[in-house]
Amino acid sequence: MNWTWKEYNDYLIKTGKEPIMPEKESKFGNQKITIDGTESDSIKEYSRLEELKLLQRAGAIRNLKSQVSFVLIPSQKGVHRNERPTKYTADFVYEQLQPTGEWQQVVEDSKGCRTKDYIIKRKLMLYIHGISIKET
Repeated sequence: MNWTWKEYNDYLIKTGKEPIMPEKESKFGNQKITIDGTESDSIKEYSRLEELKLLQRAGAIRNLKSQVSFVLIPSQKGVHRNERPTKYTADFVYEQLQPTGEWQQVVEDSKGCRTKDYIIKRKLMLYIHGISIKET
């Protein structure tokens, strides 16, 4: 018998089991993961989040936030169409303690694959906001 992902997941749910098969394969092979209520777009991103949480507990970083959006191009109203804003969503934003004792903002992205869209948005972040993205 050939089942779709949805049919297989529905079967697992009906039999009281946790659905384990993705309904759709990821374009870049990453697997969404949820552990203790924390959802991440990839195992690499989840691992980095756990590292950053440890650094925050140790006092090396503070104000850790996930999935922070930055507007690169605001929405626009045109004669023929309206354009939605262009945004970049960082995986992590936090402040890191510098040797001088000052706190510096860090915008970080866990990258497995650098797409053309990402590279353009990375350059726009530097040009518009003056923020250089740290890639891990």
